[in-house]
Amino acid sequence: MRTTAAGVLILLMCATAPAVDLHYGLTPRLIAEDTYLFEGVNEDFSRDNGGNIVNVAAIVTQAGVVVINAGPSRLYGEQLRAAIARLTDQPVVRIFISKLHPDHFLGSQAFPQVTRSTLAETITGISDQGEQFTLNMYRMVGPWMIGTEVTLPNDTVQPGMVEIGGHRLELLALAGHTPSDLVVLDHSTGTLFTGGVVFHNRAPTTPHADLAGWRASLETLDRLEFRLLVPSHGPVSRDHRPIAQTRDYIDWLEESLSGAAAEGLDMAEVLNMKPPERIAALAVMPAEYQRSVSHLYPALERAAFRPATEQVQ
Repeated sequence: MRTTAAGVLILLMCATAPAVDLHYGLTPRLIAEDTYLFEGVNEDFSRDNGGNIVNVAAIVTQAGVVVINAGPSRLYGEQLRAAIARLTDQPVVRIFISKLHPDHFLGSQAFPQVTRSTLAETITGISDQGEQFTLNMYRMVGPWMIGTEVTLPNDTVQPGMVEIGGHRLELLALAGHTPSDLVVLDHSTGTLFTGGVVFHNRAPTTPHADLAGWRASLETLDRLEFRLLVPSHGPVSRDHRPIAQTRDYIDWLEESLSGAAAEGLDMAEVLNMKPPERIAALAVMPAEYQRSVSHLYPALERAAFRPATEQVQ
């Protein structure tokens, strides 16, 4: 019944959407040998940006093009496919989807004949929550989403090394930002595609976060050797600073919310807390902080009160 209602609402939105010519303006930028970046804006989803907030990459190999993430809509996927075709005659042969969030997988609908690879738990998450994600994207992004439907990944990967057209790709199965985060390290160019584990100059999202697990994944990435880091959101980097920045944010978030819960502050008080300047300067603040409070604070409140309850018992 829930899926039927969502489908009806999507059809109604499509029927009433204005007939406009929408272009994401996807412009590839060479960031390493054979490797192009389609950089998303460091913003929240909106009808102005069409949901184009994620970094998508294309690696042109001797065996075809490998894409990292697929964008937020069918339209994005179609325009991505056209942009890649202007770069090379090589076909797209593989798409790696790093996590279950909609801006990472919905564009894969435009590549029905391509192998769409991700971790097993990500496929489960998309299967369980993908329809709701898509409905929410229709609400936030509107006509950019017309015709977009959930297309499940069709290939389950395991951590380890994969060779595609002369590029040695190491697949890492991490977690913490979501229950299942795929990271890809191209040893041929030294380029690390961190998926949602690393944000750069942007407040991280937390709807599926396990902060302890996320911190462990960041420590894993910090031990890797790479020449270029491509985060989920934000500019590329040639050093480890985005990893440290992401760790700093989630450390601050956990310490602040845990401290507030221990003091007995209610959610309204927590929402009005002022972050330090380095945190306030991140993109999509304070909106992302406010969402994180709604995601994380209830459990922290329960944890803060549990010892007293146990003492009474």
